[in-house]
Amino acid sequence: MTAPILDFPPTAALDELPLPAPTALCSVLRVQDGQRRVMEDEVIEEVPVALVYNGISHAVMLASPADLEDFALGFSLGEGILAGAGELYDLDVRTTCDGISVEMTISTARFMALKARRRSLAGRTGCGLCGVDSLASLTRVPGGRLPRPGWALSVDAVGEALRQLPHWQTLRQQTGAAHGAAWVGPDGAIRCLREDVGRHNALDKLVGALARQGAAPGEGFVLISSRASYEMVQKAASAGIGTLVAVSAPTAMAARQAEAVGMLLIGFARPQQLVAYSCADRLGPEAAAHGAGGAFM
Repeated sequence: MTAPILDFPPTAALDELPLPAPTALCSVLRVQDGQRRVMEDEVIEEVPVALVYNGISHAVMLASPADLEDFALGFSLGEGILAGAGELYDLDVRTTCDGISVEMTISTARFMALKARRRSLAGRTGCGLCGVDSLASLTRVPGGRLPRPGWALSVDAVGEALRQLPHWQTLRQQTGAAHGAAWVGPDGAIRCLREDVGRHNALDKLVGALARQGAAPGEGFVLISSRASYEMVQKAASAGIGTLVAVSAPTAMAARQAEAVGMLLIGFARPQQLVAYSCADRLGPEAAAHGAGGAFM
């Protein structure tokens, strides 16, 4: 039997391609109390990370590109793939053009048990890509760039939607533990909202509700009570939604994806205050004169 290896070599020595930095700089348009400024913002990175056991890709997660050895071991223990750290014999972190591959060698008994349970894995509330087996299967937004809507998003409309949001979130009022995704008209009036313990699930529910109602995705915007990750941008763009407003920060990957598909992505939304990370020329008539967000350094 191979001896367990728990002190792994530095990641940079395992592959010629360096790991991405944990943050990136992005040129954004910051709006606060009627003042607009183009400035740099430091945005957290997220990358697809494939967890590979004995040569078989088990899952792809979106994660920060730091401490990935700890992440892989912790995931393996938390999911019951390993009963103890000694059952992990080797671990390599390798960068590819599609993301990062964490390649692990585990005991034969644990690998056979993993193969037996693969078809019965339960869904999760936190990650939208847990069911993806490999980096090559990471889906892209279909259909190219989104059509440009015939209206501009106003700061006042965002503020009105934020004012209404708590009154629509009945599950959050009852429990304090629910995310919300709201469909909002250009005037800032919330027309539909769905809630869930998971932010991805809340957005999925909203997209389903809009499809059932026959709503036109270009005639409003989505406000989410969470941060804006890559999956959130992907889900919105796949539904044809061209504007996503988040009360918290986006990730760098989300901002890049939003810019690529022509989506206006807003973060840190507050009354009379927000930050545009992509397509900022769609943020009211004054924004075009001040430049657009989305340029990464």
